Amino acid sequence: MAEATDWQDLHNDFARDGYVALTPLYSADQVKELNKEVARFIRDVVPQMPETQVYYEDRSDKSTLKQLQRMHEHDAYFSALMSDGPVRRIAEDVLQEAVVPANMQYFNKPAGVGQATPPHQDGFYFHLAPCRAVTGWLALETVDDENGCIHYVRGSHKVDGFRPHGRTGTLGFSQGVTDFGTDQDKADTVAFPGGPGTFLMHDAKTIHWAGANRSETRSRRALG
Repeated sequence: MAEATDWQDLHNDFARDGYVALTPLYSADQVKELNKEVARFIRDVVPQMPETQVYYEDRSDKSTLKQLQRMHEHDAYFSALMSDGPVRRIAEDVLQEAVVPANMQYFNKPAGVGQATPPHQDGFYFHLAPCRAVTGWLALETVDDENGCIHYVRGSHKVDGFRPHGRTGTLGFSQGVTDFGTDQDKADTVAFPGGPGTFLMHDAKTIHWAGANRSETRSRRALG
């Protein structure tokens, strides 16, 4: 793990592992503000969004909100957070080139019903050639093994092309790595629990996954 100010180490860690972790990137007060803005967005903006950008574990139960797509298109606060916040600088540092912000998302695993995120590579969804892209992930609350922290396969970004993907049946993550679970996958897997404000960034080719939320009382909310 690298400190937020150690930019050269950040780039080197990313090149070696396919991900970096900053713990935390945002302070407690900043996370408090972010949570306030997310709550406002869910209350005021989500009812106006297209259904294709709002996912629920159970559409008949609004408390099971699972994922929001393209938040930046609907709200100035999240547009600025994506375009002008520290995440853009981190992306440019790890890639060593200018970046084009593409999407601001909200992810949640509701208590007791949040499904597992299947092992996958984001670039399989992106359809970029060449595949030069990263995803940032910011914890809005404590994440751990019980409520579904992220796991990375260290170094999996170095392999040419993508691992084979197939249908998963998981809303929001329709394609997953079909041959995942080799001895090498298991040996190279690293879990990333952390407190509010923990920030992860990974290469579009890095294999990652997250368990289901087994907690009956805690959600697992994050921005991507």
